[in-house]
Amino acid sequence: MRKSLMVAALAGTCLAAAPAWAQTLRIALASEPTAVDPHYHDLTPNNALAQHIFDSLVRQDEKQKLHPSLANSWENDGKNRWTFKLRQGVTFSNGKPFTAEDVVFTFCRTLKNETKVSDSFADITGNFASVEAPDAHTLIINTINPEPLMPNLLSSLSILSASIVEHGPISYDVPKNCGVTGAWPAVSGFNDGSLAIGTGPYKLKSYVRGSSIELERNPSYWGKAEPWATVRLLPVTNAGPRLAGLLAGDYDVIENPAARDLGRIKGDKRFGHVVTPSTRVMYFQLDVARDQSPFVKAEDGKNPLKDPRVRKAMSLAIDRDAIVKRIMDGAAEPAYQFLPTGMFGTLPNPPKLAYDPAAAKKLMAEAGYAKGFQLTLSSTNDRYINDSQITQAVAQYLTQIGIKTEVDAMTRAIYFPRRAKKEFSVALGGWGSGTGEAASFLRQWPPTPNDEKTLGGSNYGGYKNDAFDKVIRTAVTTLDDAKRAELLQEAGKLVLADGAFIPLHFESGIWAFKSDLNVTGRADQFMLAMSVKPVAK
Repeated sequence: MRKSLMVAALAGTCLAAAPAWAQTLRIALASEPTAVDPHYHDLTPNNALAQHIFDSLVRQDEKQKLHPSLANSWENDGKNRWTFKLRQGVTFSNGKPFTAEDVVFTFCRTLKNETKVSDSFADITGNFASVEAPDAHTLIINTINPEPLMPNLLSSLSILSASIVEHGPISYDVPKNCGVTGAWPAVSGFNDGSLAIGTGPYKLKSYVRGSSIELERNPSYWGKAEPWATVRLLPVTNAGPRLAGLLAGDYDVIENPAARDLGRIKGDKRFGHVVTPSTRVMYFQLDVARDQSPFVKAEDGKNPLKDPRVRKAMSLAIDRDAIVKRIMDGAAEPAYQFLPTGMFGTLPNPPKLAYDPAAAKKLMAEAGYAKGFQLTLSSTNDRYINDSQITQAVAQYLTQIGIKTEVDAMTRAIYFPRRAKKEFSVALGGWGSGTGEAASFLRQWPPTPNDEKTLGGSNYGGYKNDAFDKVIRTAVTTLDDAKRAELLQEAGKLVLADGAFIPLHFESGIWAFKSDLNVTGRADQFMLAMSVKPVAK
């Protein structure tokens, strides 16, 4: 029986005149985007910035439900063929019309992006056997393997204008450069604004790393005009200065004020706040493949992280409840799997990951490490909520069971490229599900990388489990929802049992703002100017 996921088209909206009260919106960011290039690195701050300037074929709302964007509708034939009908009458900020050619060019660019970090977004297009554009507003994608989550995946992929490169007829022929005759776009061209051409509600005015990002309303935007004529995104990585700036009137909205400061905000009528549970799991990824790991030193000269008893001991040594209560100030939930319970493909009753240092010490002795070993935990200090404090706390817990642990916390601009080069032994990670189901984490981090690079793109620890690989490869190509959910649960059990990924907690997104504003919190933790509206008067 043919399976159809047709989505009714939303009625086109007219560009409204700019409201009389339009002004500059000032937002203090907890983590700065590392580039304007929407394909540079698949990071939440980068993806959030991209949504201001660029559109995707499909968009997700604050609850991660799908809606039409540059595609009005989409349909699957029950196998490997997806057909997208594109929105007409859309223009890029440089005046060029949006057509299927731009989408084909964008798909090609993800595979020809020499300045990207890791395989960001190539894991989506790597599964494309062919892409056809029978007319200017129809796109047909044939996949190598069935992809039940195609609309979800494409909601994260920003569409570029083919006009930013020299080209002949564009076609999805990667070996022949897809018709591009000039240089492929580099990250520097987006950062200086020359290539930052999109169909989104804003245009890039300036990007000064470490200082500010300035956006201005896009007068040719196809949707309803945003209330803000200009938006200033200001990186303020320390929670104290962010709050101080809000209280002083320097910022209109701030990301992630410290949970302990919410009482102060609640007691001041000048401000409001919103706390929104997210799908972001914080975890540690362990180097379980190499016999010699760069930041592990044991008396026997081996890598203790290869022993599942040591990995289980490390998990037992961590008091997740204490971290949530004392470091996260209650604005988080302990994680016993990689997506919050109740979401698609999760275990309905995951076993609690207990805090039991006595059992941990016993396992260490059984593994031959009664005297412990030396270990360095690597983490960011400016990306996730309390990231370096969390890592310090875990280091103390591990030290208590004999693992002499140090912390190397660094800025994300240094951390992520080093992690991608597999330079760490135990690395802190944070992953928010972009699809709203368990496959998001399970297809990206634990699998053995496949030839198409659609699985295991972030398997920096060398984890390999043949049984898991078999299950996850079947799961991600299973179109039947009930069967896919069962397979994802089975895959999740296997990863949890091996302990190569140690989940800690799920973050909550927190926003504080002036009382004359309304801010919609998002499950994906995106800080969007489009989520901020003036209070009606």
